[in-house]
Amino acid sequence: MAKAGYKKDFMMKRSQNKSTFMTKENYKARWFVLDNEFIKYHEGSLEKMGKVKGSIDLKSIKAVENVENKVLDNKDHVFQIQYSEGIEFYTLYVVAMSEDKRKDWVEDIREAAMKKAADFFPKYHNGVWTKSKGKYSCCDQVDRNAPGCMITTSEKQVTRNHKPNIPLPAVPGSASPPSPEGKEKKIFVAIFNFHPAEDGDLELVVGEEYEVIDDSKEHWWLSRDKRGQSGYIPSNYVKRKFDLEIFDWYYKNYSRERSESVLKDEGREGCFLVRESSTPGMFTLSLFTLENDGMVRHYHIKKNDAGKHFISEKYSFLSISELIHYHKHNSAGLATRLKAPPNRDGRSAPATAGMGHSKYEIDARDVVILEELGAGCFGAVHKGKLKGMTVAVKLLKEGTMSEESFIEEAKTMTQLNHPNLVQLYGIVIKSRPLLIITEIMSSGSLLTYLRRHKPRLLTKTAALLDMCIQVCNGMTYLENRHFIHRDLAARNCLVGDNTVVKVADFGLARYVIDDEYQSSQGTKFPVKWASPEVLSFTRFSSKSDVWSMGILLWEVFTGGVMPYDKMKNVDVVDYVCHNRKRLEKPAACPDKIYKVMMQCWQHEPDRRPSFVDLLNMLSGLLETGNYPFVAPN
Repeated sequence: MAKAGYKKDFMMKRSQNKSTFMTKENYKARWFVLDNEFIKYHEGSLEKMGKVKGSIDLKSIKAVENVENKVLDNKDHVFQIQYSEGIEFYTLYVVAMSEDKRKDWVEDIREAAMKKAADFFPKYHNGVWTKSKGKYSCCDQVDRNAPGCMITTSEKQVTRNHKPNIPLPAVPGSASPPSPEGKEKKIFVAIFNFHPAEDGDLELVVGEEYEVIDDSKEHWWLSRDKRGQSGYIPSNYVKRKFDLEIFDWYYKNYSRERSESVLKDEGREGCFLVRESSTPGMFTLSLFTLENDGMVRHYHIKKNDAGKHFISEKYSFLSISELIHYHKHNSAGLATRLKAPPNRDGRSAPATAGMGHSKYEIDARDVVILEELGAGCFGAVHKGKLKGMTVAVKLLKEGTMSEESFIEEAKTMTQLNHPNLVQLYGIVIKSRPLLIITEIMSSGSLLTYLRRHKPRLLTKTAALLDMCIQVCNGMTYLENRHFIHRDLAARNCLVGDNTVVKVADFGLARYVIDDEYQSSQGTKFPVKWASPEVLSFTRFSSKSDVWSMGILLWEVFTGGVMPYDKMKNVDVVDYVCHNRKRLEKPAACPDKIYKVMMQCWQHEPDRRPSFVDLLNMLSGLLETGNYPFVAPN
């Protein structure tokens, strides 16, 4: 390469329209500059080079090949540079002034990219796909994203040099290739930034790859970055290199109701997302269209006998990511072509299990206490800052809980981590009052949220059901870890952005020092949420939590009414334990959902469903929409 890695020339480039296929011919003269890191193109004239108009990182190049003469708008000496930007792939067409110059540029760019360890495609198209003919000029493939029909020069060189151990680059969304040693490396991509909270943690940068060395711990994995540095990373901040979750259009656990809500809030034609279907292993594409004053259409992504994914059988693909890429450019049976997923700019990263891989004790000097948000059984709750992160700070009144026992358990509790649990980050124990630092939720308690939005919510059965499913998701996680909440109620669940609901204060009830609370004789004990065995024998279990879940369902479908609101606690005990009576069906509650409540309220604990069973029941109702009822006046 000329001048120690520097080369420049005046050539033509075809303008790229990255949101549609090639349509109108549009060529511009540009100064192309190749150095050891990038190929850049500048505006200007033959006499003078101007400012940079674009650049391609050499590491992102996938192929540099000739284009057959005359097939691209009847031009000669054309070459193509295929490259990636994030998860998308593009092709830049460049017209050289002579055959010799085309040859020089192709060879020099390819050599420079190989020095930067670029992963080349094994095949390419030496023709072009034209909209008029609807297929490639070099082969009969009608799919714009179809694999190439010609072996790339770099691949021929690999074969010629007998290097069979060099793995070919994988198609986006496919399985990760094995390493040359025969062992599959666990390569993950960071989807959130992470700044180390303690020695031994490893910094994460969005988009960078990390090799996971030890994933035996659930929430903190020992990993290595590309510079060879090792440390612990939060497992929910990375996804496998070819997992769907690296894509910004994938909303894994979103229900049909939440998907419609998010897409309608965006209100943009072609706004879309992909989510898991209620059928295991299946996926659904949800797409917003402006027809009929704005509506969301749902399309099942199916598989054919060859294992390819499709919405319209005529267009099938090896991976869902390829299917999405194709339908971004061609509606092909959809109401409109896919344009962009909902805007996630500024979305907050998920909570980590504790602040660091082993950190649960927090220095009081790192905590800034701000305005009070409310008060609970343990004391006041404030908004606060922890090293710049907004958190909730609970100031525990002295004498309200068994501090020593709680401190011993806190380390375990910080390691409980789930999208539907409010995260405990840690505790301040070397000063008083004792502080509990947790994740903060923007809309406060579920009980307050239900009462504030009652008129609107009681007409939206699916929205109410979705809230209950989220609580059930969090409780299923606790049940699987043999962790008992003991005080599950709408007041102890919190609501965040996009109506995310999370269970809070799990397990704290056992540390309360209060004879009235413990004995169930006074108003402080949550009698109206307690099961018969708790009221009679103080016998807590996951099945007593299931009883409380039934009461929470009732709260949700009444819009936050107090259970047994006209009864005293002592009367509730007699009503539930001795007379074995139950709460009446709320006016806005479908019969099938009330039947689920009644299953939660079986007198014998063994006859109640588990949270896993309960989750399956509620999810099935939500997905099928099979809950007819007449809305209250």
